[in-house]
Amino acid sequence: MAEKAPPLYGLMAEFETVEQLLPAARRAYEQGYRRIDAYSPHPVEGLAEAIGRGGRTALPTLVLLAGILGGLAGYGLSYYVSVIAYPINIGGRPLNSWPAFIPVVFETTVLAAAVTAVFGMIFLNGLPQPYHPVFNVPRFAALASRERFFLCIEAADPKFAAEDTRRFLESTNPAQIEEVPF
Repeated sequence: MAEKAPPLYGLMAEFETVEQLLPAARRAYEQGYRRIDAYSPHPVEGLAEAIGRGGRTALPTLVLLAGILGGLAGYGLSYYVSVIAYPINIGGRPLNSWPAFIPVVFETTVLAAAVTAVFGMIFLNGLPQPYHPVFNVPRFAALASRERFFLCIEAADPKFAAEDTRRFLESTNPAQIEEVPF
């Protein structure tokens, strides 16, 4: 009985230099591939834009909203404690004295925004990700963090067709092309 091949995650092209990777990534995006990713041992300026990921993120909006909600929650907590739960009249001062609430409002604003920034960044980056199929390619596992550059087109891409995608990747002159099993 023949052994069944594992399902395909995608095709990966290996490049020796950034100067080879960037044009290939741009061409892949221009050809209509959208489920693509590029891997480099160091940051490469323009690579995110080349694969269509250089757009805006929702993280600043989430942090702003969390900060506003945190400030409102801090003010609400201060108001509840000073006016409703434990009203103490000291020297005829008003119970709802907003200048006294400023430190609490500031701290809850910063706390809510910081926690949202950390967990939002983690969530929006798709972390934690203890397993990724690209590490099934031996050359990727050995060279991606040291000296080589990789471009992977996922099989989940609507335009992906194994033979057509392989021909496209071959036209970018990579050092080699490998199938990425799940």
